[in-house]
Amino acid sequence: MDTKAQGLESWSHPPYKKARWRSLLGVTWAIALAVQITTPAFAGPREQAERIYERIAGVPPSATVLDQMAARTAAGDLAGAAAIATDASTFYSVTLKNFVTPWTNRDQTVFAPLNDYTATVVGMVRDDVPFNTVLSADILYTINAGGLPAPSAANNDHYAMAEANGVDLKATLVATTQSAVYGLPVEAASGIWTTRGGSSAFFIMGTNRAQFRFTMINHLCHDMETVMDTTRPTDRIRQDVARTPGGDSRIFLNNCVGCHSGMDPMAQAFAYYNYDTSGTRLLYTANMVQPKYLINSQNFSDGFVTPDNSWSNRWRDGPNATLGWDNMLPGSGMGAKSLGQELAASDAFAQCQVTKVFQTVCFRAPTSTADQATVAAIKANFKAGSYKLKQVFQQSAAACAGQ
Repeated sequence: MDTKAQGLESWSHPPYKKARWRSLLGVTWAIALAVQITTPAFAGPREQAERIYERIAGVPPSATVLDQMAARTAAGDLAGAAAIATDASTFYSVTLKNFVTPWTNRDQTVFAPLNDYTATVVGMVRDDVPFNTVLSADILYTINAGGLPAPSAANNDHYAMAEANGVDLKATLVATTQSAVYGLPVEAASGIWTTRGGSSAFFIMGTNRAQFRFTMINHLCHDMETVMDTTRPTDRIRQDVARTPGGDSRIFLNNCVGCHSGMDPMAQAFAYYNYDTSGTRLLYTANMVQPKYLINSQNFSDGFVTPDNSWSNRWRDGPNATLGWDNMLPGSGMGAKSLGQELAASDAFAQCQVTKVFQTVCFRAPTSTADQATVAAIKANFKAGSYKLKQVFQQSAAACAGQ
């Protein structure tokens, strides 16, 4: 008998039958266990309440809070249960803080210090300030707690010490304005763009294109590669962009144009801003273009020379019209404030916020048909309900409470 036949014979021989059946039963049990782990089981009211709280607040609920939430979930009011969870201090000091912090720095790390950018977004969520003003409002949140240095346009000590002291953000954040605290002209105060945190990260050196690019990433969920459009006019591309990089004009026409033809006309809105590294503060020069907009003019002397802070959205036509621009707005204007209104009125802005929140509280991207339908419904509520981001957290957590 050959070796293979011997193996088959040995496996079927009576002394090995018990071992064979035990092995088969073990495989069956393992498969059943795997199915149990990977298939969402129905969660009862108490389990749903606990899951909602932990996903929003980041910690287990107290027995009293769990009882309150379970009563809501038992009645089918999952959003009401989630509203109890968003009242937790840790929702603001942990979940929201970690949610926002990566937006505030080029490394997109959650380990950056608390600053006025993060604090302002957290405060806006707490107070149900319409989130579509995050790129345009003259708004700032400071912290009312003992022993803190005064907020300053020249340093981050106020926020860093508050974080070091473990200050409760929910209880201590106070709404004010950048014009009042930092002395920025009202017309120049443009939401998180002009906070010290936002300006030190994205207006520092360079050409101010970073502010536009990271806004696209953080607030419209698109990096420049995904919005490349080589069909737009090139007349507003600045002089610093070479038209024949490496001696090959095809690189410019097939690659550079795709980003710069849309970005440069909009980033012109930031022409009066710069972050001063020596004074460690934002500079705003009304009616005076910052020198950074005119650098490297020898790269292409016939390129666009920035005269002011006027901007135009060339993406309202062409493939990027799918970003969903608001036809009630003109699509052009002067300065960062009006550009912020343009970007935040887009459907892509609302889609981005809802998708990020869903992913945060549901621990998955909304890739399934059911999840995409859920996100679409929450987005519609977000836009119709005055852009309340706290409500998006509540509705997202309710939507995946049973999973």
